[in-house]
Amino acid sequence: LASHETSVSVSAYNAAVGLAKAPGSTGPWEKFCFGLDASGLQERLFVSEENVDGFLGTVLCPSFCSQSALESQPLIEVLDVTEDRIQIRLK
Repeated sequence: LASHETSVSVSAYNAAVGLAKAPGSTGPWEKFCFGLDASGLQERLFVSEENVDGFLGTVLCPSFCSQSALESQPLIEVLDVTEDRIQIRLK
């Protein structure tokens, strides 16, 4: 993390923490953890094609599915992510 670019915004009903990658760190972040202390952290995934594919793969086709069922799953493409919406295309 680039600690000098970290920001915190707190209001009566919300808190936001802004994080930035350190120089030289590349690629998208896959997940983050949060909580009151290290023993009670919760994990959340960022929206990406890989994370959406993984999530839908576990929901739509559990581990007992056949290989042919896995091959017939739709192709999922994350087109756009904003604060207000997520646009995903299924093929």
